[in-house]
Amino acid sequence: MGALGAPVQPGPSGTISMAPPSGPPGPEIPGFVCPRRPNQGQEGRPIMLRANHFQINMPRGLIHHYDITIQPDKCPRKVNREIIETMVQAYSKIFGAQKPVFDGRKNLYTRDPLPIGRDKVELEVTLPGEGKDRVFRVAVKWVAQVSLYALEEALEGRSRTIPMDAIQALDVVMRHLPSMTYTPVGRSFFSSPDGYYHPLGGGREVWFGFHQSVRPSQWKMMLNIDVSATAFYKAQPVIEFMCEVLDIRDINEQRKPLTDSQRVKFTKEIKGLKIEITHCGTMRRKYRVCNVTRRPAQMQSFPLQLENGQTVECTVAKYFLDKYKMKLRFPHLPCLQVGQEHKHTYLPLEVCNIVAGQRCIKKLTDMQTSTMIKATARSAPDREREINNLVRKADFNNDPYVQEFGLSICNTMMEVRGRVLPPPKLQYGGRTKQQALPNQGVWDMRGKQFYTGVEIRVWAIACFAPQRTVREDALRNFTQQLQKISNDAGMPIIGQPCFCKYAAGPDQVEPMFRYLKSTFQGLQLVVVVLPGKTPVYAEVKRVGDTILGMATQCVQAKNVNKTSPQTLSNLCLKINVKLGGVNSILVPNIRPKVFNEPVIFLGADVTHPPAGDNKKPSIAAVVGSMDAHPSRYAATVRVQQHRQEIIQELSAMVRELLVQFYKSTRFKPNRIIFYRDGVSEGQFHAVLQHELLAVREACMKLEADYKPGITFIVVQKRHHTRLFCADKKEQIGKSGNIPAGTTVDVGITHPTEFDFYLCSHAGIQGTSRPSHYHVLWDDNHFTADELQCLTYQLCHTYVRCTRSVSIPAPAYYAHLVAFRARYHLVEKEHDSGEGSHQSGNGEDRTPTAMARAVTVHVETNKVMYFA
Repeated sequence: MGALGAPVQPGPSGTISMAPPSGPPGPEIPGFVCPRRPNQGQEGRPIMLRANHFQINMPRGLIHHYDITIQPDKCPRKVNREIIETMVQAYSKIFGAQKPVFDGRKNLYTRDPLPIGRDKVELEVTLPGEGKDRVFRVAVKWVAQVSLYALEEALEGRSRTIPMDAIQALDVVMRHLPSMTYTPVGRSFFSSPDGYYHPLGGGREVWFGFHQSVRPSQWKMMLNIDVSATAFYKAQPVIEFMCEVLDIRDINEQRKPLTDSQRVKFTKEIKGLKIEITHCGTMRRKYRVCNVTRRPAQMQSFPLQLENGQTVECTVAKYFLDKYKMKLRFPHLPCLQVGQEHKHTYLPLEVCNIVAGQRCIKKLTDMQTSTMIKATARSAPDREREINNLVRKADFNNDPYVQEFGLSICNTMMEVRGRVLPPPKLQYGGRTKQQALPNQGVWDMRGKQFYTGVEIRVWAIACFAPQRTVREDALRNFTQQLQKISNDAGMPIIGQPCFCKYAAGPDQVEPMFRYLKSTFQGLQLVVVVLPGKTPVYAEVKRVGDTILGMATQCVQAKNVNKTSPQTLSNLCLKINVKLGGVNSILVPNIRPKVFNEPVIFLGADVTHPPAGDNKKPSIAAVVGSMDAHPSRYAATVRVQQHRQEIIQELSAMVRELLVQFYKSTRFKPNRIIFYRDGVSEGQFHAVLQHELLAVREACMKLEADYKPGITFIVVQKRHHTRLFCADKKEQIGKSGNIPAGTTVDVGITHPTEFDFYLCSHAGIQGTSRPSHYHVLWDDNHFTADELQCLTYQLCHTYVRCTRSVSIPAPAYYAHLVAFRARYHLVEKEHDSGEGSHQSGNGEDRTPTAMARAVTVHVETNKVMYFA
């Protein structure tokens, strides 16, 4: 999560307008301005921490900003950097001994002005190429002076707007050298594995690297440094890549052409990757793969121009034999189609290698994800050591570009004072009316009953695992154990299931559920046993949630065959809320004073389709609390344009939730607390402008003078700030993390705005990622303590586990609702394996059809079906 979005356009006289991208230029457009920090939090016991932010000391003067235009302009950044590097050395009349820095696109910064005044200067630059040299024309033009003094003013809180131009300049200075030496990815830098090898399967492997960004904080600029890891494609022959993707142990066993489904799978993985050729000696031309041919190399033909100007059809295998004297070893395998589709350039697999240094943006499989986590999880103390080693190795203060601009970077982590907030007590009900006090973010239900437990009298079991996997006695034993645990929890499941049958495949779901609904009056629940990962799950949820309005609880076969009290107890947590029960509530008298009058908590999230997909819609979900505890939430969900970050129909969604709140409580909320997940810094302004207005509009459409106070808080987990205990004795558990409830709002937070870090969960594996909260709007005048305590308490109200979670329940629920809607969009006909177009992934459906698909049945909508 960097401090910078796209390069900011200078406004008049070099000042920067923070206008949203669409707005008119000029600084008069702030619209909504984020509130100032009201005060610093005091609650909780103090704890000394170290943060992976390193102070930057900077001089006062000016930095000079020039615009660069390179012709031809289609080059990757790496080449652009070489061009500029060559230019600086070649034209010493202009650049002298200066060391300019360049962002790889169009921004160049120098410490002193270049002797070219305000005029555009065109320079010719030659790069030695493979075979022939390449000539470029570079235009350099003065843009602005960037004032470091203005930045200092903002950091010290004397001015409210942070000059993004200065931050961008510093960022480019800090990135210039690593960009030349590593493989940049986003704000991170990676280098090929050296001394380690973590294969992920499917032609992928783990690369380690580091994240780096420049961030403003109170008094000082900070360099945020973190270790990071990502998946890259292994540099290897394409034949070996294919074998990995298709699980072919030995290529010599593959004597037949690929089957349709093999070809589709292989195409999906290699499409868009860069390959290089190996059959032309040192001329290793690179191409991008655009497709895989249906025909093998011995049959795939293309129009070949002969010397005499005639054109004949020639197969790829014959061409390679005639032109390169190469008899293909695998003429029965397909070819790669490379370059532009219409040019019909085909290459046999065996003359191609996967180019090194390509990041894998496609979604990892579950297996790869788990391998990745195992390879990359580091306990907090280990991660702290790795970051410190990295900073030592980077040796910023000897980076000639950093020196050129007069910067120096502190080589020890920033020490900050945090506070550990006290956890709230939780009220249970039933016979014992017990209270639970969380310890290190965890509590349990032993000896406690649900605050409101549901009585389950009519219920069914549908087992979609085969009888040989899950035998009848296993189902009987599971039922008994579940009844015992559910009874202890105050949610009695009474008597035997009214129905218990085996079934197979997604096609049987709807007929079976229709039969159950019409046959058993007052059926409350269907427990569905699943054999691992299966398309049956999506179908159960589609039919249960959207078609028939039936509560379903899925459980894995392995958990039926081998029951554990923990798993059964967790199932009960979910079942109770799906049937309208309440598991627990915050003990009323310890809640912040915002609860003294009606208040609704909203959580919102937008989930996007996986990278590489360019058709599927994004899904926006908003949930709202429906009682005063707050424990029950209602959900709204919409499909919207692919990768659209702003929630398009927010006004209608909020209106729905306000109406439901009124029906449930007979109150109109005086306050709306809106937790918005999944917004990056670059989008704060645009999201706030659109969505705050949408919430206000929803209120006014209900009643002209209905104007509840709105607090709009962005929740971010995708950032690279990590916190470590300064004192070993404070470290918690095996992973050595900071305690649940650790809060920081000084030292590494925004110079003037209202933001804070809160790590609300106990870290079990790896290093905890504290959530970052940024208040973009606040009509309710929260103090720091009130909002921090409220947020921490809401992290204890998540129904699916008896632990404090890493973001407030409403934000988490919004994520679950959107995630469930993805399943509702899966159509019944699964991949037909026919051709490379997958049928039925909701890609060609009309927006109306997709909107219908994610609309939840009116009965289902009364409960927390998404739990």
